[in-house]
Amino acid sequence: GPEAVAAALAGYKILKEMSGLESEAESARSMKEAKYEQFALDLFGECYSNSEDRAYALLVRRTRCWNQSTVLNLATEADAKCFFAHDGVQGFLTKIWWGAMTTDTAISKLVLSFFCPPLIWTNLIKFSDEELDSRGGGEEQYVELDSLDTEKALLLTDNDPLDSGGPPGGVEGQSSAAVWWRFLLRRWRRFWSAPVTVFLGNVIMYFAFLILFTYVLLLDFRPPPPAGPGAPEIMLYFWVFTLVLEELRQSFFTDEDMSILKKFKLYVEDNWNKCDMVAISLFVIGVSCRMVKDTYEAGRTVLALDFMVFTLRLIHIFAIHKQLGPKIIIVERMMKDVFFFLFFLSVWLIAYGVATQALLHPNDPRLDWVFRRVLYRPYLHIFGQIPLEEIDVARMPETNCTTVIEEIIMGTLPPCPNIYANWLVILLLVIFLLVTNVLLLNLLIAMFSYTFQVVQGNTDIFWKFQRYNLIVEYHSRPALAPPFIIISHCSQLLLSLVKRPEPKLEQLERELPAGLDQRLMTWETVQKENYLAKLERQHLESSEERLKSTSSKVQSLLKIVGGFKEQ
Repeated sequence: GPEAVAAALAGYKILKEMSGLESEAESARSMKEAKYEQFALDLFGECYSNSEDRAYALLVRRTRCWNQSTVLNLATEADAKCFFAHDGVQGFLTKIWWGAMTTDTAISKLVLSFFCPPLIWTNLIKFSDEELDSRGGGEEQYVELDSLDTEKALLLTDNDPLDSGGPPGGVEGQSSAAVWWRFLLRRWRRFWSAPVTVFLGNVIMYFAFLILFTYVLLLDFRPPPPAGPGAPEIMLYFWVFTLVLEELRQSFFTDEDMSILKKFKLYVEDNWNKCDMVAISLFVIGVSCRMVKDTYEAGRTVLALDFMVFTLRLIHIFAIHKQLGPKIIIVERMMKDVFFFLFFLSVWLIAYGVATQALLHPNDPRLDWVFRRVLYRPYLHIFGQIPLEEIDVARMPETNCTTVIEEIIMGTLPPCPNIYANWLVILLLVIFLLVTNVLLLNLLIAMFSYTFQVVQGNTDIFWKFQRYNLIVEYHSRPALAPPFIIISHCSQLLLSLVKRPEPKLEQLERELPAGLDQRLMTWETVQKENYLAKLERQHLESSEERLKSTSSKVQSLLKIVGGFKEQ
């Protein structure tokens, strides 16, 4: 049928949803899922080998049969990681990541232009679309659909009103000053709106945010009002306020036509968004507490913990790196392994802790000391911190102690240890160390090794899927990073009031003209038929080979039988 790639991904998604409803015939359904995903992958590969530009358009074209979803959206919903690992999809994502700049731009040139903006208008950075833009844009492009160059112009440009002028001297009929201004504005906009530049700006400003947070916590955390807060702390408050605005924009002010509750559920599904929510919530609680004299120290404590959460958010930056990106997934999987390990460890730790506390200090009423000896001290035993002078009678020093509960509570004298069955305490210690340090820790290492092998074996697939999510995130972000992002928010609010469309979104979701859309679908159908014919030929060839092999074996057998008859 039509829209074959999208239909295959939709079928893959439907089968995955059905697997959650019914557990029977799991292996058969898994084989069908793999078949649909492989069909989508191979068919897109056939399209990509025929025409890269049309294959790119196929990824972002809004489908007619699947609720205006694009192929990329369907692949995301189906969690088709192998599809995102295809070279064609990654090539398209690389073009989106670099925006109008050439994809072979060196990072050093990008950083240099970032800190020295006048270099944008030099030849230090090349823009891949200038030659295409100089051919013209706008509605005149839609007149001729038979030219491949015209098709490329339709599929690869985003109809920016500033794009009608190429480099200075390339447009006739306009004044030199107008051409220069158009060229300057166009390059400026193309550089700062590229996702890679947005990412770089956010990384730099996030480091600046952490430095400011550190300075406030360590050097300028003033008493409650009216003595504080100081100017740096107020600046920190404003910075976090802009972060809150950006999170609200990502969660609720999206282009998807869905309810607010569904948008919020979709937002919460991302683990990094959960991290942002925790960080912002802790910051609000900490600031609220530090403004009151009675809870000032509690506020400082909460903000110190909040700084740790904000710092851990830096891990998300490494997702774009090919070597470090998969390590994030490995760490996430290992954290799940740790929670399972902690269940076994806590059972054994509590059993040992309660038993030793009952044998050594059966009448100690102090809850804090009970907690230390039942949970904290056995935990330290795992790392080799074993206070034998508190456990072994032979190593205990001769000090004054008491068995009077009142004196123990007052802290006058420490409680006397119970020396009855002290040999059992030593035996329990030996068994505890044997189980934890040998059995459980080696079990944890084995779980880590298995997780590492599973993820490392599919490193490329995991990284490319993670890279797609990061590129989509920074493609939709405003060009300015917090705290300057509030300027972008205000401008977007004004643009939404005048109902002006946002051309940047067309790079990932495009509504093609009817004529071009029909040509693209016809081309996809031709590629599908070519792919099916190729599969049929392979099947026939394999069948013919089997027949030839069988025939040769039969001939050999007949010769042997004929030889026996002659004898």
